[in-house]
Amino acid sequence: MSFLKKSPWIIHYDGSSCNGCDIEVLACLTPMYDVERFGIINIGNPKHADVLIITGAVNSQNASVIKTIYHQMGDPKVVLAVGICAASGNFFRDCYNIKGGVDTVIPVDIYVPGCAARPEAIIDGVVAVLKLLEEKTKK
Repeated sequence: MSFLKKSPWIIHYDGSSCNGCDIEVLACLTPMYDVERFGIINIGNPKHADVLIITGAVNSQNASVIKTIYHQMGDPKVVLAVGICAASGNFFRDCYNIKGGVDTVIPVDIYVPGCAARPEAIIDGVVAVLKLLEEKTKK
């Protein structure tokens, strides 16, 4: 990844999920899957992050939090929605407080399907994010 001046840093936010996708995202950081081999570093500060990974649906309470995290990130930035709840709200979309998928509040660049999304699919999404981040960096 010679195109980037530093390793891409990710921040992970759990919307209102069952935590199945969160467990799989964390599994990607274990030695078995080792997403860090792509230079990815998981951090907690959106001001330093290049990639926002979101799991779970958007509800009326976390919509403003998601927007705030997104706007605190510097450009270029990429959003990765992990799981069917982050894409559409899935089982929870008919609940009174669910607004839907992440794309109802911020733009999403890459979707990773699944319930819960498999670590291999998440890693494929991360690789796609790196390519997209490279394109955005060149612009």
